[in-house]
Amino acid sequence: MELASKYNPADVEGKWYQYWLDHKLFSSKPDGREPYTIVIPPPNVTGVLHMGHMLNNTIQDILVRRARMEGKNACWVPGTDHASIATEAKVVNKLAAQGIKKTDLTREEFLKHAWEWTDEHGGIILKQLRKLGASCDWDRTAFTMDEKRSESVLKVFVDLYNKGLIYRGVRMVNWDPKALTALSDEEVIYKEEHGKLYYLRYKVEGDSEGGYAVVATTRPETIMGDTAMCINPNDPKNEWLKGKNVIVPLVNRVIPVIEDEYVDIEFGTGCLKVTPAHDVNDYMLGEKYNLPSIDIFNDNGTLSEAAGLYIGMDRFDVRKQIEKDLEAAGLLDKVEAYTNKVGYSERTNVVIEPKLSMQWFLKMQHFADMALPPVMNDDLKFYPAKYKNTYRYWMENIKDWCISRQLWWGHRIPAYFLPEGGYVVAATEEEALKLAKEKSGNSALTMEDLRQDEDCLDTWFSSWLWPISLFDGINNPGNEEIDYYYPTSDLVTGPDIIFFWVARMIMAGYEYEGKMPFKNVYFTGIVRDKQGRKMSKSLGNSPDPLELIEKFGADGVRMGMMLAAPAGNDILFDDALCEQGRNFCNKIWNAFRLVSGWTIDDNQPVPEAARLAASWFESKQNEVAAEVADLFSKYRLSEALMAVYKLFWDEFSSWYLEIIKPAYGQGINSSIHGATIGYFDNLLHLLHPFMPFITEELWQQMYEREEGESLMVCPLTINTHVDGETIRQFEVVKEVISNVRSIRLQKNIAQKEALELQVVGESPVAAFNAVIAKMCNLSAIEVVDAKADGAASFMVGTTEYAVPLGNMIDVEAEIIRMEAELKHKEGFLQGVMKKLSNEKFVNNAPAAVLEMERKKQADAESIINSLKESIAALKKA
Repeated sequence: MELASKYNPADVEGKWYQYWLDHKLFSSKPDGREPYTIVIPPPNVTGVLHMGHMLNNTIQDILVRRARMEGKNACWVPGTDHASIATEAKVVNKLAAQGIKKTDLTREEFLKHAWEWTDEHGGIILKQLRKLGASCDWDRTAFTMDEKRSESVLKVFVDLYNKGLIYRGVRMVNWDPKALTALSDEEVIYKEEHGKLYYLRYKVEGDSEGGYAVVATTRPETIMGDTAMCINPNDPKNEWLKGKNVIVPLVNRVIPVIEDEYVDIEFGTGCLKVTPAHDVNDYMLGEKYNLPSIDIFNDNGTLSEAAGLYIGMDRFDVRKQIEKDLEAAGLLDKVEAYTNKVGYSERTNVVIEPKLSMQWFLKMQHFADMALPPVMNDDLKFYPAKYKNTYRYWMENIKDWCISRQLWWGHRIPAYFLPEGGYVVAATEEEALKLAKEKSGNSALTMEDLRQDEDCLDTWFSSWLWPISLFDGINNPGNEEIDYYYPTSDLVTGPDIIFFWVARMIMAGYEYEGKMPFKNVYFTGIVRDKQGRKMSKSLGNSPDPLELIEKFGADGVRMGMMLAAPAGNDILFDDALCEQGRNFCNKIWNAFRLVSGWTIDDNQPVPEAARLAASWFESKQNEVAAEVADLFSKYRLSEALMAVYKLFWDEFSSWYLEIIKPAYGQGINSSIHGATIGYFDNLLHLLHPFMPFITEELWQQMYEREEGESLMVCPLTINTHVDGETIRQFEVVKEVISNVRSIRLQKNIAQKEALELQVVGESPVAAFNAVIAKMCNLSAIEVVDAKADGAASFMVGTTEYAVPLGNMIDVEAEIIRMEAELKHKEGFLQGVMKKLSNEKFVNNAPAAVLEMERKKQADAESIINSLKESIAALKKA
């Protein structure tokens, strides 16, 4: 089949993706081969592809495709996450646009709308991933709320409750006033804010002189919830307040002064207002001293009836108003600018409110004790390893996980309340009724008598089971698939969810399978624009990935992403990288067109230059293949791609093909052509994980293939033999050729003019003379004791080479040019010598720096001597 003159991704990508699907080449079933398993970090079911997804899934696909080519049974399981908060918010907004409030609907009616929304928008992102070339086993696509995953979640909840690890209680939680739900500590993002510190006057009860204590607070709107003032018993300046009562400003409630060493004597005035319902630390003081707790906020962040003042006003409007009212009442001592950290909801980006609430919690210490050692001992490896410290810090400071959410979209908590009080926990209604009858002793109970908990579980409570539930390991422990595919091989994810997801999966893995869920975790960086800003819709700096693919081709975009993507470091993305990727595709395409366009002619002998080039390139290719394997083993994928890129662009195209290329109109011997096609085949194998589409197209073009054959499942078989001496010598050869070409350029000598090359003394690369002669168009290479007068010379290592110029140059112009270069080099040498004569520099500089400076000196002196000799010779001529 005739190859198009220009590579067009649109002609290739859809065709080969469908071919892979038609032949079930992504499919995996347990067999006798070594498994290689990756589970996709499930994107939000109603999400669309963004640059972070592009990076993450490109890396996963590279790893999976490489494993397939190594003969492993590669299984990449796709799926989506139900994303309780995000999806419910979208459904609520959609209903609001139709004039419907969530509160007007029953739970069942709302869930009907949520499922309709999910069915309409769900799975778009997985279809988009196909455009990228993602080789997932699509028949295995899962959803965190599908039947198997839901059953797994409920079973685990019941199991952990029965083990005494899940409990229900009133605790201080992070409340999201917009999403109207509790959040876990990990879902709170702390941001530095420039706010105010308000100094309020609390009058001392019964003080005839009108004495008052001053309290500093950043949240004056919470004074309506104050139930005590606290001082440090060791604070001399506040000793006069011991045993007294004070009056809450504006509220006029009388509260006691209590003493506790928790209070920081240095902060503010050393007096602390205690609001047990609205601050975590105040709550602990309240528990310790049996203080009343007044909840002054409604769920939406407005003030409640219990506040007594500013009822129905938003908390931040109250802050502005109360400052004015305190000032007017003479109860505001002063206001200072103050910077502190404020907690925001990770989902809705509103300020969270600490709130006392009845919630469900999972005890975490048990899990942390299991999950910390494997990571710290490198049984389970993190790439880059720096994230081990982040992981350890969280594990060593673990808090119980608030797992309930005040939402309807999600897995409903399987707790059922009895008419007379108390509750039972069960995975099914039938089991719940049975337990309820046993607990109550009332055999006449029916399901109508039981009330299921209204809350649903945190989305992460399903995601933490993902590597197990995808293979049905919870519902069917020890089944064939869980035994074969688990533990999975690699996890590719962002460090921002190391606590939400990675750590919790490790915990669940040890709890339910007795072993780690994956062997390696590769942390990607954050994709930023070329100015270093995080990509976001509001900044308008996040390109549409599908538009990039349309413009540059999937292979071009994949390469562009990976060129900028060292593990764990942020990616500075620029369209120019994708353009570089597209240009590389064109380079590969054109190289293949060149090689496949040559005529085979066995009457043509194998030129010595071609024989030497083939011998060198085979070793070079083997060396790079071993380097790539090593880089893959260290998850340095960006460097692996760069190594293959340079092998193809520099060594294969710029050197090897140029050396073996037959003269115009001549054919090429079949042995050299066959070797070249073999090298090309190996290069396609090395490139395929990074650039699957163009490599498949060219591999199929290389020979007649059977239907169903694919490069994707064709093992890479490269010889391990590397002739290091040949590679080293060839680097010298390349330097000689480059120098001769530079002389042609500088002296403006046409390529068709044959030159002579003189080697002063002995040639270290005489064996490669045929290559040098061909690439430089030389009529002769001769070893001489002294170079010819007027010859242009250069040094490679310690060997001097010279090109006699005869009457090929303008002598006057050449002398002027060389004298200018001599002046520049002498100035450079002077700078180096100044450094080396500086005693302080010589005594303090690292050995490597000194060595580099001395090398600069030696090189400059050698060039200066050569230039002086050349100038003198030209002046003689």
